[in-house]
Amino acid sequence: MRTGKSDISGWLVRPAGGHLWAVLAVVLAACAGHAARAAPDGGMDNAIVVRAARTWLDGGSPYDDPHFLYLPSAVLAAVPQALLPAPVLRVLVPCAVTVLLALAWVCALRLHRVPLGSRLAVLGLTGPALGFAPFGHLVRLGNWTVTAAVALPLCLLLASRGRWTAAGVVIGAAVALKPLLAPVVLLFLFAGRWRALGAAVLVPALASGAAALAMPDPAGFFTRTLPFLLHGDDGFVRLYEASPAAVLPRLGVPAPLAQGLAVAAACAGVCCAYRRWRRADPGPLRLAETGAGLMLSAFLVSRPSYDHYLLVALPLLLAGLPYAGSVTRGAWFWIALVPQVPGAGWPWLESERRRAFRDAFTLCVLAVAVARQALSTGAEPGDRVPPGRAPEPERAPATPF
Repeated sequence: MRTGKSDISGWLVRPAGGHLWAVLAVVLAACAGHAARAAPDGGMDNAIVVRAARTWLDGGSPYDDPHFLYLPSAVLAAVPQALLPAPVLRVLVPCAVTVLLALAWVCALRLHRVPLGSRLAVLGLTGPALGFAPFGHLVRLGNWTVTAAVALPLCLLLASRGRWTAAGVVIGAAVALKPLLAPVVLLFLFAGRWRALGAAVLVPALASGAAALAMPDPAGFFTRTLPFLLHGDDGFVRLYEASPAAVLPRLGVPAPLAQGLAVAAACAGVCCAYRRWRRADPGPLRLAETGAGLMLSAFLVSRPSYDHYLLVALPLLLAGLPYAGSVTRGAWFWIALVPQVPGAGWPWLESERRRAFRDAFTLCVLAVAVARQALSTGAEPGDRVPPGRAPEPERAPATPF
C-alpha cells in the first residue's frame, strides 16, 4: 500500500488503547440498559414474535396477528422466549441484540482482514451506537433483523474462505428466522455456486414446511402474510416505511408510479451489483460491496422497509474504510448517514411519523453511493491494505498482524 504517515488507514488499523475499549463498553452497556428500561416487554417487535409463539402454544394460529410477518419456522424459534417471564425478557433481549450487533461487526472486520484489536474495531462500533439512530432503534425494538445483520457478514466471511456451501446454510438459517436475506441468493447465482444456492433455498423450505405442519393454519403465511406484504395496506406501518414505494405517495406521487420507480431503481441496483461482482478485483471489497448492493436494492422496493434494515449493509461497508477503493472513502457515504445522527433537528421532519423521509434519504443515497462504486473502475491493487497487515509509511516495511 502506498501511504504516508498521515494516511487514515494506518491510524485505523493500529492497536486501540484501553481507554477506547472502556468507552465502547460503557456505550454498549448504556444502550442495552436504556432499552431494558424503555421496553418492559423485551422490545415491541420481538414481542410480536413471542406473542405469536404463545398463541401457537395455546392452540391458535400465529398468523391471526397481521403484524407477524415471519415464516412458520420463526414461531418454533421463538418458543424458548415464550416460556420466559417478562422481567427476564426485559433484560435479556436488548443485551442479546447488542451482543449480536457486536458479533456482526466482528464478522465484517474479519472479512476485511482488519485486526480485532484495532482502533477501527472500537470506533466502528462506538460510532454507530452513539451516532446512528437505527442502532438504538434496533436494540429497543428487539427486531429479528439483527439475525440478518449477523448472517450476512458471516456468510460473506465464509465465502471469502471458499466455504460457499456453509455460507448458503447460514443464509438459509437466517431466512428461516426472517426472510430479509432472500436477495442474497442472487450472489450465489452470480458466483455459480449451485450447492450454496440449494442450501440457501432448502434450509428455510424444509424448516418452514416442517413447522407449518404443526400449525393450525399451515398455509397462513401465504394466505395472510403475503397479501398483507404485497398490498402494504396497513396505515400505521406505512408511516414508518423508508422505501420510495411508501414515501413518494406521501409526497403526492401516484402509488403505481412510485412503485414503478422503486422497482426500476431496485433492478438498476441489482445490475450494478452484478457488474461489481463481474469486476472480479482481488480483496474483500468485491464480496462486501456486492452483498451490500443487493440488500440495499431490495430495501428500495420491499414492503415494509425500515430504518434498522440499514444495519444489514452498514457494517460491511464501514469495515472497508482502510481500503482506498471502498465506498466509505467517498463523500456520499457519509452524507447519507447525516440524517441518522440522534438529536439533530430537521425542519418539518421532527415528528417520529415523518422520520421515514430521513430514512428514505439515507437508503437512497447509500444505494446510489454503492452503485456508483460498482460502476467505477476501482482502486489499483497497490492502493489496498495488504490482507492481514497494518500499513506503515513507505520507508518502513509492513508489519504482519
